[in-house]
Amino acid sequence: MGLAQSQNDMTDGDASSGCRDRHQPVLLGPVLAGLHIRPEGVYVDATYGRGGHARAILEKLSDQGRLIVADRDPEAVAHAQKVLGGDERCVILRVTLAELPQLLEQRGEAGIVDGLLADLGVSSPQLDSPQRGFSFQHDGPLDMRMDPQRGESAAQLLERSTAQELTRLIRSYGEERQAGRIARAIVRARESHQAPRTTRELAGLIEGVIKKREPGRHPATRTFQALRIAVNDELNELEAFLDRAIDLLRPAGRLAIIAFHSLEDRRVKRFIRDASRSGDLPPAVPVVPEGLRPRLSPVGKAYRADQVELAANRRARSAVLRIAERLP
Repeated sequence: MGLAQSQNDMTDGDASSGCRDRHQPVLLGPVLAGLHIRPEGVYVDATYGRGGHARAILEKLSDQGRLIVADRDPEAVAHAQKVLGGDERCVILRVTLAELPQLLEQRGEAGIVDGLLADLGVSSPQLDSPQRGFSFQHDGPLDMRMDPQRGESAAQLLERSTAQELTRLIRSYGEERQAGRIARAIVRARESHQAPRTTRELAGLIEGVIKKREPGRHPATRTFQALRIAVNDELNELEAFLDRAIDLLRPAGRLAIIAFHSLEDRRVKRFIRDASRSGDLPPAVPVVPEGLRPRLSPVGKAYRADQVELAANRRARSAVLRIAERLP
């Protein structure tokens, strides 16, 4: 799987305008099967997006079941309130991925969740809205914040960062070979009072720097991904979420994570692998100390979209789903 998604792929597949979806949620069948939904169970959609997965889960719940949906994006939360706010089985939370476990613990939800889903993709409404600044397909402010009311924008990040800092950021989060050249071009433009302030300005600057193109990929794709990850602190958010996710699950509860690039997927894969080990004790040890007991068991291998789904939704091309079950 390639690291950087194209601007046409980078999505959770739950695009909608108002309440009408234009795309199906990514890997919906494997997600529902992997979560092994019980009608009376408690489920959490940690990244609501536009609710494609959430609504499908809700359809499988009885009156005794409960669904908790969360998102950091105020537009996503407003959509959830409009679509699900009247359903007594639903709780809607505006919270970051990293903050969600602690909030659920405070609500008394720790240890009782039957299924926990996190779709790490950028939603189509975020990509398709020029004002959000995620995509160079549309010209708009260079923002990229999942929550426009928190933190600094991508433009502000470019304005304050040194060439060395930008090089490290673009290389680490985008695996861009020309990171140094792009960073120096940004700083030169800034020193000439021509710092890129819009998505098209930044994309055009990068196009002028990178002469050799990767087939089928815009030269700015990797840099845009790197800036988005940095602006939203996405990898640290994921790490913090994973660190506490197991404690939310009841025994036999399922954790399902959909990643869209290798930086995320490697972390998810490593987390499940490490939580599935028994430490370094020899097999002859009769009783494994609690702190060294495996806490998760992988459920199947990594799931990817099949040809049928890819034909209907090319934005599922980069999606990788990993599922694990909490052990007693």
